[in-house]
Amino acid sequence: MSAANMTAADKDSKNMGDKASQSNPAEQYILLAKQAKGAAAVQLVKQVLEAPEVYVFGELLDMPNITDLKDNPQHAPYYEVLQLFAYGVYADYIRESSKYPPLTPAMLTKLRHLTIVSMATGQKSIPLPTLGTQLGLTSTRELEDLIIEAMYTDIIHGKLDQKNGILELDYAIGRDIKPEDLPNIVGTLQSWCDTCDTMLANIDQLITRANSDKEKHLKHRNSLEAEVLNIKASLKTQAQEGDEALVSDSRDHDKKRPAKKGIRASSSKFWPKSS
Repeated sequence: MSAANMTAADKDSKNMGDKASQSNPAEQYILLAKQAKGAAAVQLVKQVLEAPEVYVFGELLDMPNITDLKDNPQHAPYYEVLQLFAYGVYADYIRESSKYPPLTPAMLTKLRHLTIVSMATGQKSIPLPTLGTQLGLTSTRELEDLIIEAMYTDIIHGKLDQKNGILELDYAIGRDIKPEDLPNIVGTLQSWCDTCDTMLANIDQLITRANSDKEKHLKHRNSLEAEVLNIKASLKTQAQEGDEALVSDSRDHDKKRPAKKGIRASSSKFWPKSS
């Protein structure tokens, strides 16, 4: 279909497909796996193992047409190698290379990248000699180039300390989970949930105790404030009664005091002075 003949609905469908492909690089291969069977499914496995941005394969392994590969002796090695990329590391390939088909340089690079991711899960600081041994690389330059490529691919974040010969890791993508590991994961999560429930119960008890202590404190404070008010009122009453008593005593004292006598006019006659 030409761009000129493409309808709006077709454009929307294409855009949605592009977005899905960007968010999940394996999505297009999962869609193709619905139709690919036998030799076509084998070619699809080869493509996905070389795809530069695909590092998770669990969904593809669950597709019926891919699962059917293990029942065909000719195609079974490709199902095994897909499992290797989903769950294994480079050392697994070297140990049992006879059960897998030959890997291209791009596949070997991706398997080494996945090995770094697996190692990053258990440790945050990996000596370069140890890493080189696990990846089957004796050249320091090749090892450093592989690490830098993995960082640019965004499957790991960290720092390559060339001076001290250490790869310091801050982040690594998650890998596919083996079905047999699920019970252990569920058990770990359940244990974590139980611990969280216990902590929440303890926190609830602390909150209840704190609220109880707060209520007791408030009651005690209110009791003290009421007692202070009563004392103030009592002191005020006593002061008023004292003042009234003083006024009453003063009045009584004034009543008991004798009245002052006035000066009477003398009835004596004044005789004129003799001359």
